[in-house]
This record gives sequence, structure tokens and C-alpha cells, in this order.
Amino acid sequence: MRPKLRVWVVFGKRLKFGDGRAQLLELIDARGSLRQAAAELDMSYRNAWGYLQDLEKAAGFKLVARAPDGTLRSGMRLTPNGREFLACYRKFQRSLDRAAGRHFDRTFRGRTFGRRGGPRPSRA
Repeated sequence: MRPKLRVWVVFGKRLKFGDGRAQLLELIDARGSLRQAAAELDMSYRNAWGYLQDLEKAAGFKLVARAPDGTLRSGMRLTPNGREFLACYRKFQRSLDRAAGRHFDRTFRGRTFGRRGGPRPSRA
């Protein structure tokens, strides 16, 4: 048994940035291609591109940019702001995971919940 947190950064009232979108950014940077990144996550290119455009508009800064040669098929990379935002998000996520793990351990330490040898629910 272990805790699992879902963490989002919300831009405005509706646009959420979470682990799935963080993976999209990481794959764009690693593969140099939005098309490849979207395919690895079973997303359509159109959906991924639309999400990035909406996210950049809501965030107020560019997350991705075309690779230096500037042609349509040249690929994509994260901007310095995109890398910094992603690093901050991952740092925030890891710190929450560590805190949740510590609290979970303190709360559930030594409990087996009905397994042989553990505390049984009382019958009232």
C-alpha cells in the first residue's frame, strides 16, 4: 500500500497542467518532435498542438519552439522558460510525493487491516 497524488497547476479556471502534459513536454524535448511525443502518449498531433497553444496562451509564455532551421518539419524543443517551468513543476511534484509518503507512513505504520495477525475491525 502506498499513496498516489495527482498534482495539477491550474491556469485560469479550467486549463490544467499535470503529469500527462509534463510527459508530453519531456518527450517533445527528448525526441525533438511534437508528432513523435504525441504518438508515444497515444494523443493525436492535433490534440497535442491545440493543448500547447492553449497552455501557452494561458501561461503567458512560450513553452516550445521550432528547432533552429525553421522549417515546418524541423522539429520542436522546449524554450528556456518551458524547461524552467517543467523543472519547477517536477520539483513541486516530488516534494509533495515525499511529504505524502512521510505522512502516509506515520498514519498507516504497522497496520495490516484484517490480514492475519493484524488488528481486526470490532463487531458492535
